Amino acid sequence: MAAELPSGPKIPQRPAAKRENPALDNLLRFGKYFITRVISLSITLVIAVYLTVLVANMGGAVDQIREGQIRERIGLMALADPEIMRMPVEDRRAMEEELVRLEMSRYGLDRPFIVRSFGYLTRAMTLNLGRAEYLTSDSGSNQVKLIILERLPTTLLLMMSSFLLIFFISLYFALYLSRHYGSFMDRAVIALAPVSSGPAWFYGIFLIMFFAAVIGIMPFGGMVKAPPPTQWFRYALSVLHHMTLPVIAVFCSSLFIAVYSRRTFFLIYSTEDYVEMAKAKGLSPRAIERRYILRPTLPPIITQFALALIGQWQGAYILETVFNWPGLGLVMLEAINMYDTPVIVANSVIFGYLLAFTVFILDIIYAIIDPRVKVGSEEGRL
Repeated sequence: MAAELPSGPKIPQRPAAKRENPALDNLLRFGKYFITRVISLSITLVIAVYLTVLVANMGGAVDQIREGQIRERIGLMALADPEIMRMPVEDRRAMEEELVRLEMSRYGLDRPFIVRSFGYLTRAMTLNLGRAEYLTSDSGSNQVKLIILERLPTTLLLMMSSFLLIFFISLYFALYLSRHYGSFMDRAVIALAPVSSGPAWFYGIFLIMFFAAVIGIMPFGGMVKAPPPTQWFRYALSVLHHMTLPVIAVFCSSLFIAVYSRRTFFLIYSTEDYVEMAKAKGLSPRAIERRYILRPTLPPIITQFALALIGQWQGAYILETVFNWPGLGLVMLEAINMYDTPVIVANSVIFGYLLAFTVFILDIIYAIIDPRVKVGSEEGRL
C-alpha cells in the first residue's frame, strides 16, 4: 500500500460573510443622524431659551419690579380699607408685610433668582407659562399659550406665503435670465439687485405713504377691514387686500438679489462639460435645464432660501408693527413695552422652535435633492 502523505496544518475557514442589506443600513444611518441632529438642535434651543429668560428678566430686575408692584397694590388696598387704617401703625405694617410675603410666595418670588430661572426655562420649553401679566388674547383670555397660538397662524400666513412666492418666482425668472444672458431684462435685474439690501419694513413705510396715504387704494394696515365680512369669500378677499403691501415689501427686500444670485448659479453650471455633452446628444433645452442645471444648483439655492427665511423671522417684529399685522411680532413689541415677561419668553421660544425646525428640514431636503449627500455616512455628512 502506498504510504499516506502527512496532512498539513488545517487552515481555519472564515465564516461566510453576511449579506449586506443596503435598505436597512440606510435606515439605521438615517435614524442615527436624525437622533444626533435632534439632540444638537435641542441643546442649542435650550441654551438660547435660557439666555432669553435671563435677558427678559433683566437678571432678576423684572422680579424686583414685580415685588414693588405687589407692595404698591397691597399698600393701596390697606389705604382703602377703614378697618386696617384704624389699626396701630406697627400692626398695620406687620399685616402688610405678611400679605406681601404671601403674594411673593404665591408667585415664587421668595426663592433665589437662579432657582426661579431654571423653573422659567422648564415652563418655557413646554410653553407652560401660565397667565400673562397684562396682555390678553382676542377671546379675552390671559393664558400665554392662547395668546401665542392665536397670533401664530397670521405670522405663518404672511411670512410663508411671501417666501414661497419669492422662491418659485425667482427660480423661474432666474432660469429665464440665464437663457437670455445680456438682454435688457438681465441688465435691469443686475441694476436693481442693490435694492434688496434694505429691510422689508423700510420699503413698507414708503408703500404705505404712496398707496395708502397718497393714492388711497390700499389700507394703512391691519389684517381685515372693520367690521369683518361675514361671508368667508369676502373675508378672504379682504385678507388678501391687506396682505398685498406687506408681501410687496418682502418682495422688494428679497426678490432681486435672489434672482441675481440664482441666475449666476445657473450661468456657472450651464458651462460645465456634462452640459455641453448633453447638448451634443441632442437633449432639449428644458431637459438640460431640469436635469443638469437646476438639480445641482438646488442645494445652495435652498440654503439661501432657508437663511433668508430665518432672517425674515427675526425681522417680522418690525414689519408687523409697521403694517399693524396681528401676528407674533406685534405681540412681542406690546409685551416688551409692558414688561410682560411670560409673553416675551413664549414668543422667543416659538421663534426658536421655528428656526430649529427650519434648519432640520433643510438638512433633510439636502439628502433628498442631492444624491451625493449620504445622511450619517463618514464620506458625505451633511
